[in-house]
Amino acid sequence: MITGVDSNILIDVFGNDQEHGHASAESLRVCLREGSLTACDVVWAEVRGLFDDDAAFANAMNTLGIVFSPLSEAAASRAGVAWKAYRKAGGTRARVMADFLIGAHAALQTDRLLTRDRGFYRSCFKDLKLRT
Repeated sequence: MITGVDSNILIDVFGNDQEHGHASAESLRVCLREGSLTACDVVWAEVRGLFDDDAAFANAMNTLGIVFSPLSEAAASRAGVAWKAYRKAGGTRARVMADFLIGAHAALQTDRLLTRDRGFYRSCFKDLKLRT
């Protein structure tokens, strides 16, 4: 089982979030026991900003067992289609393309997505399996 990890889960863990940090860390442990963890390039970039240098970031991701998984061309295309449908249906600009790229990557390149953002991904990527 390959689990894609959303930025919010990693930000909870690395940022010691008081509300979600423990639950997010436990969810990562469960998913790792069930298979492997990946993060797409968007998540990689968003989370990298939490660290002072590349070495600290690489060490943290390696410690958690998270592997870099770049977005495929098909996933990038699907993100664009999903974003267009979202905007056509009246979706606001509160959602940025990064959210769609993460969802499309998970839908096409993993078995499920670990996230706290169930509502958004459920509405825009109906076939995506979620672990929340």
